[in-house]
Amino acid sequence: AMAQNGTIENGLARNACPPPLPQPVKIPEIKHTKIFINNEWHTSIKGKKFPTINPATGVKICDVEEADKTLESMDTGKPFLHAFFVDLDGSIKTLRYYAGWTDKIHGKTMPVDENFVCFTKHEPIGVCGAIIPWNFPLLMFTWKIAPALACGNTVVIKPAEQTPLTALHVGALVKEAGFPPGVVNIVPGFGPTAGAAIASHMNIDKVAFTGSTEVGQLIKAAAAKSNLKRVTLELGGKNPCIVFADSDLQLAVEETQKGSFFNQGQACTAASRVYVEEPVYDEFVRLSVERAKNIAIGDPMEPRTSHGPQIDQHQFDKILELVDSGKKEGATLECGGCAVKDRGLFIHPTIFSDVKDHMRIAKEEIFGPVQCIMKFKTQKEVIDRANSSQYGLTAAVFTRDVHCAMSVSAALEAGTVWVNCYNALHAQAPFGGFKMSGNGRELGEYALAEYTEVKAITIKLSEQLTL
Repeated sequence: AMAQNGTIENGLARNACPPPLPQPVKIPEIKHTKIFINNEWHTSIKGKKFPTINPATGVKICDVEEADKTLESMDTGKPFLHAFFVDLDGSIKTLRYYAGWTDKIHGKTMPVDENFVCFTKHEPIGVCGAIIPWNFPLLMFTWKIAPALACGNTVVIKPAEQTPLTALHVGALVKEAGFPPGVVNIVPGFGPTAGAAIASHMNIDKVAFTGSTEVGQLIKAAAAKSNLKRVTLELGGKNPCIVFADSDLQLAVEETQKGSFFNQGQACTAASRVYVEEPVYDEFVRLSVERAKNIAIGDPMEPRTSHGPQIDQHQFDKILELVDSGKKEGATLECGGCAVKDRGLFIHPTIFSDVKDHMRIAKEEIFGPVQCIMKFKTQKEVIDRANSSQYGLTAAVFTRDVHCAMSVSAALEAGTVWVNCYNALHAQAPFGGFKMSGNGRELGEYALAEYTEVKAITIKLSEQLTL
């Protein structure tokens, strides 16, 4: 999840021109905290609310109405320019891309036995449920609603309880844009209540989920037990990056590090396992540490900041516990590895070298700013090691050899493979995972197939059939 039509370069889309730095960034007024159904704002039937917290300060932003069995930088803590140039820009491109598909979704006419005409129609599935995560709340919102609406469906979407404000603000824009009531409905709440209700509801015909593999399994089970609704899942990743000795080493260091630390490492595409060929291993580690120590940590609303806080205390504690496991299991801590003093939920960008495949930091999804660097000797060895994971979301290859790039890309068990780049996502290209990283695809033309039913119509030509 990340930059579209351009990779991330120092927190900006590489092909974007940064405007003058805003001084200061204006804090938005929070206007929308209720449940959005049928173009109207509603309070919770049970009268319950839940707080949403600014992770950079630990201060409550506001209380949000909690749906039951029914402002990006401030809400997530991500740096302002990341939210502006990556999340907002990518959301706009997604909406524009799928707006162009609305009058181009059609079936086919196919030749069959004589005296028959057969053609297909692509019809809307119906009501589509969507459950989105907290790491890219606006981007994931548009990834879900854009193809669903382009295919003629209606949507019920549950934002993450940590980050509901962006979705609720979009609800106001939906109404302002003139959407008919009931086309887009937004129900903030918690997974075991609002999320579970979407997955098991008998009148919801499809559910799309982005989040952890464990929750994805629960959603798929609930869908099967209810009305066998269609399910698409974009789940976890433990993504390998393979750096060959002939690569542009500086480029490989920059791209893998952006993959590891972008959004504070809180991305399913994070460059979690960096395999470096033995002859350039020491130099790669040295350059990576040098670069990591220069990352600007601070207030997300300060335009020069490129590294903000983790989303909440639970994630913060989980990351530091995994960091401690890396130390105990024998990996070499090159830099970071601790919280930023007197800064709440901030963690220093962390690099481990001498990481072995059996270590927890090499096997488990950390979802934090931790880069694990490992050594390899042969192409076959590194392909086998890269594929020895339950996940298969993304991967990357860095080399100047075209044959190597093509053969390794083909051998890697991942839904997306980047060559000499990282996090290069585009609205036109499909995104999704192999193995336990999920089912189905988002973005591009491929996503449209997830939101339509194909109907075959066969007509027998006879004298009785008249116009």
